[in-house]
Amino acid sequence: MNWLVYLIRCSDGTLYTGITTDIERRLREHATGKGAKYFRGRQPVELLYLEEGHDRSSASKREIAIKRLRRTEKDLLPASTSNSLSRPDFALSWSPLLREVAVRQDPAATAP
Repeated sequence: MNWLVYLIRCSDGTLYTGITTDIERRLREHATGKGAKYFRGRQPVELLYLEEGHDRSSASKREIAIKRLRRTEKDLLPASTSNSLSRPDFALSWSPLLREVAVRQDPAATAP
């Protein structure tokens, strides 16, 4: 099974690192408060980093390694060559997905 490691920028400016086999499902869970407890007091704003090609074990190890990085080092991950989101053939953009879920949860989020 293909496990993914991801990094999300949150509404309070913090970064959240996690693993999943289905990034769309996991982002929806985070945005609706059904995922990690970490998102009960904040909202996911943007998917910054996505790393593919892991099994469960290597994804967990990579998640731990990223969590141990300094914030300045984590800030460099989105520009790295290992970021699947920067590949030209990676057609999906997850930021609109997060906005879509946030709007369904709070229609006032789109008010100017």
